[in-house]
Amino acid sequence: MTHRFKNWTQCLFLVLGLLMCPGVYAEGIKVKSAEIERVDTDWLLNAVFNIELSPGLEDALQKGLVLSFQTEFELTRGRWYWFDERPSQVTRLTRVSYQPLTKQYRISSEGFSFSVVTMREALQAAGTIGGWRIIERANIDLGKTYIAALRMTLDLSKLPKPFQVNALNNRDWNVSSDWLRFPFSPSFQNVIAQ
Repeated sequence: MTHRFKNWTQCLFLVLGLLMCPGVYAEGIKVKSAEIERVDTDWLLNAVFNIELSPGLEDALQKGLVLSFQTEFELTRGRWYWFDERPSQVTRLTRVSYQPLTKQYRISSEGFSFSVVTMREALQAAGTIGGWRIIERANIDLGKTYIAALRMTLDLSKLPKPFQVNALNNRDWNVSSDWLRFPFSPSFQNVIAQ
């Protein structure tokens, strides 16, 4: 009886330790870094997201399900006399799939695609955005300050219908980062690191 009690308490402490250490097994998407840089008359976004999938999503990906990650960016400026101004609101879709014949993961985004060998490399590539045109000079006032917002989600609407029903009932399939909001001034380089 004492031996069982000792093993039970060890298991309890192990579970509590895992729950209290978020870095041990944290599923979801987190923004690691984001930078807006001016190139000629436009502003480009460079960002890195950390994508961690649940075991169910990893299994579905390896069995042929295509995962579509949607990145959203919006730029707003509050106005006291009317609704907020939205000079920029853009989205970008990145697809990750597994090819069982070649045993490679394929990443596709905005007409560009390539393959990698491991799931880790595929998720890292899907979470890396470089040179995405998000703001045009004609849409903003250089003397004003705006609020930039950025997030990435697993787009459940791109899944086949049977999986969409399953995803609505399973929180492991609702993968999304929180909105990262930060001030944006067109006259300065804006770097946000998480």
